[in-house]
Amino acid sequence: MKVEIWSDVVCPWCAIGKSRFEAAVERFEHGDQVEVVWRSFELDPTAPHRHEGDLVERLASKYGMSREQAEASQAHLTTMAADEGLDFHFERAQSGNTFDAHRLLHLAGEHGRQGELKDRLFRAYFTEGEPIGDPATLRRLAVEVGLDPAAVDAVLAGDTYAEAVRADEAEASALGVSGVPFFVVDRRFGVSGAQPADLLLDVLQQAWVDQPPLTMVAAGADAADACDADGCAVPEGPAAAS
Repeated sequence: MKVEIWSDVVCPWCAIGKSRFEAAVERFEHGDQVEVVWRSFELDPTAPHRHEGDLVERLASKYGMSREQAEASQAHLTTMAADEGLDFHFERAQSGNTFDAHRLLHLAGEHGRQGELKDRLFRAYFTEGEPIGDPATLRRLAVEVGLDPAAVDAVLAGDTYAEAVRADEAEASALGVSGVPFFVVDRRFGVSGAQPADLLLDVLQQAWVDQPPLTMVAAGADAADACDADGCAVPEGPAAAS
């Protein structure tokens, strides 16, 4: 079973959603057969490498709310994150452009480290107050999870995986994804938002049960042109000339 998750590393609901999804997979009978692929989604593709100023004020301005309302929203998210075992500190957050972070996640995916890097980026941004768009910071975080320093340097110095990030974002648009996290299970079930673990578990179970059976499109004589445990069928050639 393949689960693709579109998300951004500065999205609090994405961090919460990841925790809830992992809780669902732990309870899923076939959890060891779930392949997770993290897809790129930028909440603000135009963001500078590093935002200056107050995060609370930017939040209030973006959503047309007062500073007090923005602070209350962050406090609520902090409480919800704590319920999932996450330690949010919005007062430390240093937001910025996440394009390079997504490129490094594609690199991590090729080396079986995507989940680890995703966790590290979430923790760096929401807990430790690391500047998430800073190349030096990203390099250190990527190396911490086991990625080769030379490979990380090569990505950050060029445009490797840029097309892969853009392809993920284009696919999200084609699927109608307007917000994240967004979960796609076996390309047959879509779940929008950081839904509770119980709901995500139900989706996993339904997807497992509803896997379509194999439909044979060739049988009979065609099936003989194959190999099995007893060997390979050898076709008869034309009769030898006398």
